[in-house]
Amino acid sequence: MGFNDRLKVFAGNANPELAQEIADHLGMALGEVEVDRFSNGEIRVLINESVRGTDVFIIQPTCTPVNDSLMELLIMIDAFKRASAGRVTAVIPFYGYARQDRKTRGREPITAKLVANLITTAGADRVLTVDLHAGQIQGFFDIPVDHLSSVPLLAEYLRGRGLGDNLIVVSPDPGGVPRARDLARHLKAPIGIIDKRRPAPNVSEVLNVIGEVEGRTAILVDDIIDTAGSITQGAQALKDLGACNIYACATHPVLSGPAWERLNNSPIEELIVTNTIPVNGKREKLTVLSMAHLLGEAILRIHQDLSVSKLFD
Repeated sequence: MGFNDRLKVFAGNANPELAQEIADHLGMALGEVEVDRFSNGEIRVLINESVRGTDVFIIQPTCTPVNDSLMELLIMIDAFKRASAGRVTAVIPFYGYARQDRKTRGREPITAKLVANLITTAGADRVLTVDLHAGQIQGFFDIPVDHLSSVPLLAEYLRGRGLGDNLIVVSPDPGGVPRARDLARHLKAPIGIIDKRRPAPNVSEVLNVIGEVEGRTAILVDDIIDTAGSITQGAQALKDLGACNIYACATHPVLSGPAWERLNNSPIEELIVTNTIPVNGKREKLTVLSMAHLLGEAILRIHQDLSVSKLFD
């Protein structure tokens, strides 16, 4: 068997453009699979080529519509296992339900763990993902998880923008400090922290800004931008404290509800995201960077039983 016979890449309906880019990077065609619906809405999967003994990678972020994307992934995994695939890797660039990773009050679910159980029970042999909302989610799986970071990609783009030396990288909340510290290390910049609290889901209040931002170019960095409340409130707080230019970076552009209205009315000059989640249409202020090269190289390394972490050395 040649290299291309042993490695096969398939795509669900969540982000076919990213899957095609990954296949192009690997110099191969996407595998032939039908993922559609019965008339009552149930998901139907049909694999139209032999996968017996092959190394199968399923590209499927669990993004909007989250439940449909997740069920597609689970059913595809089951189909490939029953078709005698040698190994099945779930490539989940965006891991939905990741924000429900712990109990913050009584009688709450830990849905990130439930989803990990479902993926494992469906038959996945390993998982490849990007910038989990909380690193401990890797431990929710009883199978290997390869966890990629978008920070080197974001840093390379920002360096290419020629923003100068007078930078500060700002985390929009204390939980995101490790991510901000990583980007700051790449850019050789200090970090700042916005202290906030959440009185309700998707609602945040800025309390305090830690760090010297006056006269600096501020780069806000987060893993997810959903309704854009945190990032735009943070940007306004930085502007009020004298930041001269404000950029925002995020791996996963969920961008739901009032996100675009808030971003357009904010002092953010440019929003830099990746294509783990498809973004419909071109938007003012928006720059989308592709994760295809990084994911493609990781797939190649997993297939060849090489170190994935060396991608970041």
